Amino acid sequence: MTQYDAIAEAYQDSKQLPFRKAIERYTLFEALGDVGGMAVLDLACGGGYYTRLLKRAGAASVTGVDVSPEMIRVAEREEARTPLGCSYLCRDVADLQPNPGTVDLAVAMYLLHYAGAPGKLLRFLRVCHDALRPGGRIVGFNDNVMRPPRGTVSWRKYGLEKTGPLSAPNEGDPIHYRFTNPDGGRFEFHNFFLKPETYHDAFRDAGFDDFRWLGVSLEPGERNNPFWDDFLANPPVVAYSATK
Repeated sequence: MTQYDAIAEAYQDSKQLPFRKAIERYTLFEALGDVGGMAVLDLACGGGYYTRLLKRAGAASVTGVDVSPEMIRVAEREEARTPLGCSYLCRDVADLQPNPGTVDLAVAMYLLHYAGAPGKLLRFLRVCHDALRPGGRIVGFNDNVMRPPRGTVSWRKYGLEKTGPLSAPNEGDPIHYRFTNPDGGRFEFHNFFLKPETYHDAFRDAGFDDFRWLGVSLEPGERNNPFWDDFLANPPVVAYSATK
């Protein structure tokens, strides 16, 4: 995960790519619904992009957690520039020890696909389950493990490419991402493939009910725009949710 120390600023800039708002942000907040008054954990918070959006959406408290010191530095810098009351921890989520039952919502944007093995995925999810009150939810985004890339697959007009094994991936195989930001700057990172059924098993074993993949949705103002057709036909990422 320290791969992110070297790309923290570029990764933050990638939040300006059009798909981030039109699909990622829209899908997430549609899934979340009203977050007013909630205590929220933002896991794998990166530079705090969604941490701040959650606070602006009315959450009572939002704590961002990320393993990358440089990502946390970026997040704290943004908090200093525009104080919203967000707080941050530099920690591996798998080692987090939250106060049990004190969180209404866990948001995990692109956390789970870094597990690399079923055991660590279960550790991530048990931390979330322990933190949540009964009826609390985990909602997030993940690499689309239902459609792993064979070799390199391009979503270049949206700013990204993915590369995986040429044959069907095995558990733990790396999935490589390459981003091109609106200013032309590029950066790369990788996560790890786990089978869809591995996710279902881990959510069940961690104690969650009703785990489901949510797919992605396009904000209403863009729905007659053919620019998005290729992304929606073969989405590289996918949303999910589950309830304690």
